[in-house]
Amino acid sequence: MTTGEATAAPRVRHARPAEAASVERLQTHLRDPSPDLLAYGLAMGDVLVSVTGRESAGATGAGAGPDMPVGYLLPVHGPEALHLGELAVAPEFRRQGRARGLLETAIAAATGPVTLLVAPENEAARALYEDLDFEVAERREGAYPDGDALLYRLDEE
Repeated sequence: MTTGEATAAPRVRHARPAEAASVERLQTHLRDPSPDLLAYGLAMGDVLVSVTGRESAGATGAGAGPDMPVGYLLPVHGPEALHLGELAVAPEFRRQGRARGLLETAIAAATGPVTLLVAPENEAARALYEDLDFEVAERREGAYPDGDALLYRLDEE
C-alpha cells in the first residue's frame, strides 16, 4: 500500500463454530446482552463477524491475530422484518468502519425491512444508523432494564 492510499474496508464474514468463545467475549461490551439468543444465532450460522487483517497480528489488548473476530452482528429473522438483535465491536477496534461494514452486509442480504433497537443517548450509534437511512419508528419505554430504547427501521426501496 502506498502513502495516501485508502485502506480497505474491514472484512465481514459469517462466524465459524470454533469462534463462539471469541464472539461471546465481545458480547460483554453490550448494555443488555442475550447469551441464549447469541448461542442460537451461532448454532444456526447467522452471526456476522468483522475480522482483523494481517496488519492486526500484533494487536495489543484484544490478543487478536489475523482473521480473528473483533466485532459481530446478530441478525434475527422475523416474520415481517430482519431485526438486528446485537451489534458489538471491541473498543480498541472501533472507529474503523467495522460496525458500518457489519450493518451494510446485513442490509444487503435482507429481503425486506430491517429493524434495530438503540438507547436514545447512544449518539454515535444513532448517527451511524441515520447515515445508513434508518429512521426512528417508535420509542419503547422500559425496553432495557435501565431505560428506554428507540426502534429504528429501514424499509426496502
